[in-house]
Amino acid sequence: MSDVILSLENLETRYGQIYALKGINMEVRKGEIVALLGANGAGKSTTLKTISNLVSACSGAVKFMGLDITKVEPHKIVEMGVIHVPEGRRIFKELTVLENLELGSFTLRDDKERKKRIEHAFELFPVLKDRQKQMGGLLSGGEQQMLAIGRALMVNPKVLLLDEPSMGLAPIIVQGIMNIIKTINEEGTTILLVEQNAKVALKLAHRGYVLETGKIVMDGDASVLSKDESIVKAYLGH
Repeated sequence: MSDVILSLENLETRYGQIYALKGINMEVRKGEIVALLGANGAGKSTTLKTISNLVSACSGAVKFMGLDITKVEPHKIVEMGVIHVPEGRRIFKELTVLENLELGSFTLRDDKERKKRIEHAFELFPVLKDRQKQMGGLLSGGEQQMLAIGRALMVNPKVLLLDEPSMGLAPIIVQGIMNIIKTINEEGTTILLVEQNAKVALKLAHRGYVLETGKIVMDGDASVLSKDESIVKAYLGH
């Protein structure tokens, strides 16, 4: 039995007549952190949105655990265990921290399980427990990112799609977020990580793909990519 939990097969997505993804192929294996790297406009966020069917693919396939989910409705993809944390956090700023977490558990029918998942989020992010009655909009950027990830964990995802979790955060906060992402992965959650900070992403990931103008131009073990001269020059600031 294959250990591939998520695969993209010749996936194409376009906005109007403009192709954002041009026949990309990717595999994410169970238990991995896979980094998707690339410059602004390369198609990284579109890739995640296409997996979640927030943007419809025009050809190719998205497969989850061997099932074609390309045309499955977004909320059903969530129920299957593929959870998307979008760029920019997208928390409910007018609701409390606790209410945000509770909304993340909308697929759960068991109140005991919901309470268990909330407690787990508080264990991972103690600051959220301290601020559970505070409005989401009053949190710092780092705390909002923690809440967005915590909310995503409420349904115990099989695959977590993370879009630019370090964006706009101070380096010390970024390190804390990445440590939590590593912990989540070690607890058994497979992660596809879109990240412009390639140095941080490749340090965390097992494997990586490099996307340029809608095409995969390179892939391999993260340790190998981090030493590749073209990657270093383009993305690692040397």
